Amino acid sequence: MQNTRFGSTESTRRHQLDMLPRTDLVAARPVTPDRLGELAALARREIPGVRASEQDLAEFLRHDPNSIFVLCRGRNLLGGIAFLYLNCAGLDALLLDEFSLYDPPRKYLARPDEDVAAIYVWALVAQGRGAVGLGNVADILRGPRFRAADYYAQPSSSDGRAFLGALGFTPVPSFQPDLWWYQRPWNRLHQVIAPSLQLVETFSERGAADARY
Repeated sequence: MQNTRFGSTESTRRHQLDMLPRTDLVAARPVTPDRLGELAALARREIPGVRASEQDLAEFLRHDPNSIFVLCRGRNLLGGIAFLYLNCAGLDALLLDEFSLYDPPRKYLARPDEDVAAIYVWALVAQGRGAVGLGNVADILRGPRFRAADYYAQPSSSDGRAFLGALGFTPVPSFQPDLWWYQRPWNRLHQVIAPSLQLVETFSERGAADARY
């Protein structure tokens, strides 16, 4: 899913992302090759600007086969969600707007056997009850590899912003335009003042007036 923005979803209940309950109504599982074409078509139809093809998704999965999930009820595809799992260098580069989210360099992505420094929501689309399945995805991303990683996202519409706010995301000052941040509840206990010390240092060097909000 080349587009880095949120698509539409019908769920607007106010819940923290990590508090969303698991459900048996909708299954969430890593996408399999036989569903890539269907998922790409759904993303192109529902998310403005998406041009991802089945081949694009297949190439992306070659780096990390657990980075795209489908939301299904039986065989009925209700949606999907794709992530960029960033390493420490990737998180700093995201905040400083130093790489294209349409084609992220592999050097900024965590290896499949490496702990993740940040989870960027690359694209999300959910129809009907599909959004309920996000609780199952959130449960997977509470696993050891992802537990220390905060979430980041860019909404593409007012509905997307409202949805992010309902999940506990807030806008974060950065050189990346319209970037939203969700801090994991256990990270809040450590009283993290800013998501990146390098970002703070760069603000001091460049001047906060140059930052885009």
